[in-house]
Amino acid sequence: MKKTFLLILATALTLFNLTAQNQHKRAIIGFYNVENLFDTINDPEKNDEQFLPEGDYKWNTERYLNKLDKLSQVISEMAKMDGGLVILGVSEVENEHVLRDLVATERLAPLKLDVCHHESPDRRGVDVSFLYNPARFKILSTKAYPLKFEENPDFITRDQWLMSGILDGEDTIHLLVNHWPSKIGGEKKSLPYRLGAGKLARHIADSIMDINPNAKIIIMGDMNDNPNAKSMMEGLRTRTNTKDLAPTDLYNPMWQMYRNGVGSYAYRDSWELLDNTIVSAGLVNATRGYKFISAHIFRRDFMLTKSGAYMNYPWRMFAGGIYQGGYSDHFPVYIILTK
Repeated sequence: MKKTFLLILATALTLFNLTAQNQHKRAIIGFYNVENLFDTINDPEKNDEQFLPEGDYKWNTERYLNKLDKLSQVISEMAKMDGGLVILGVSEVENEHVLRDLVATERLAPLKLDVCHHESPDRRGVDVSFLYNPARFKILSTKAYPLKFEENPDFITRDQWLMSGILDGEDTIHLLVNHWPSKIGGEKKSLPYRLGAGKLARHIADSIMDINPNAKIIIMGDMNDNPNAKSMMEGLRTRTNTKDLAPTDLYNPMWQMYRNGVGSYAYRDSWELLDNTIVSAGLVNATRGYKFISAHIFRRDFMLTKSGAYMNYPWRMFAGGIYQGGYSDHFPVYIILTK
């Protein structure tokens, strides 16, 4: 009788686990440049002087808490989309502590998000990281890839941060979050650094596909370049449509959005799409498990500047050094996976 009971229990548990793994048919994976999420504490290892109570931005507890509240509003709204927000790459965060504060906010605490953070050597002291739902994504490994240039050994920027894991108990997914070098100093002078960043991201993807040509890879981040830029087309070697994708191709669904005039960042009265999400052919053409369906920009009315010269642009935290109390100078981007 005892053996029969144990057998029934084991069968029930197996069925429960299978049901739990298969209950999700969609997943949202996004990226958000949160625009300088700094705490108010001086870190002598970082260039955070502007973001201190006595600094240029008068960065105090009230402003910090407002920033957390604003970001939590955006992320919680993203989490309400069909499929649920499973993973969110982020950039411009000072440290793991600010992310822990973010996921502990009133809006985000019920989501029980966890943090996968990496401390980069960036001179400004900002990092790239991941927020993720541990009930749906289990981390297998992480690895940081620094961007180096032999001709300029003193150049320092954000590392590219790779997180690999299992999505909903069945799919191995590799996610690479980026924040490529900016255009400070001009387009011509700075392009080689973004071109190098593109080549590094491509090398990382190729190393994964050398092991599994059908690997499901997502490359996300603020590339500081539009989808048609040389760094994207030649460095990362992205494809602009899904027709006849080779197994090791990388597809950028943001390219057509940019051609249609859609952007995630406004600069000099024009929209740019600096925030990109690139997917591997293995995710586009998947015959089992999750596959890529579509890419989007997350834009809601509450995130927009309400008046003035920058009306309907992203409601920034600072503009021209003046505190605006907004969200970020970027809109988040996201992709939908389904099975």
